[in-house]
Amino acid sequence: MKIVLLGYMASGKSSVGKKLSKKLSMSFIDLDDYIIEKEKMTISDIFKIKGEIYFRLIESIYLKEILLKKENFILSVGGGTPCYANNIEEINNNDTISIYLQASIPTLVKRLIKKKTKRPLIASLDDDKIPEFVAKHLFERRFFYDQAKITLKVDDKSKKKVAKELVKLLN
Repeated sequence: MKIVLLGYMASGKSSVGKKLSKKLSMSFIDLDDYIIEKEKMTISDIFKIKGEIYFRLIESIYLKEILLKKENFILSVGGGTPCYANNIEEINNNDTISIYLQASIPTLVKRLIKKKTKRPLIASLDDDKIPEFVAKHLFERRFFYDQAKITLKVDDKSKKKVAKELVKLLN
C-alpha cells in the first residue's frame, strides 16, 4: 500500500503522516525533506537561489522516484505538488491511495499565523492579508486536490483523531 497525503500548507500532512505511519507500521516520507536531502539545500534556498521553476522540476522528478519504490510507504507532498507537471496523475496512476486532508480557510489561517515564520510563501505577509492569500490559492488548487481518491475534512480535529479516522477508512 502506498498512501499519498495532499492538501494545503498547514492541513496536517506531515504530522498526520507521521502518526499514521506508526499506526500502520509503514515508513513515512516527507517530499520536502527528501528534496532537501537530495539537493543539500533548504527549500527556501532552492527557491531563492535556483527559482521556483527549478524547484517544481526537481519536485516532480523526486516525486516520481519515490512513487516507483517497491515498498509500502506514506508520503506527504507539498501543498503545490499536485498542481504542477501532471503530478496528480502520477500520484493517482501508481497504485496509490491519494488522500486530500481538507481544511477550511479559517482553520488554515489560524494554523498558518501561528507558524508564519516557517512558511516562506506567507512569512512577509501581514496577518490580515493571509485569509485572502489562502482563499485565492485554495481556489486555484482545488481542481487538483479534488482529484484525490479520498477526501477527509480535518477542521476541529486533532492530528491523532485524523490519523485514527484514516486508519478506519483504509481498513
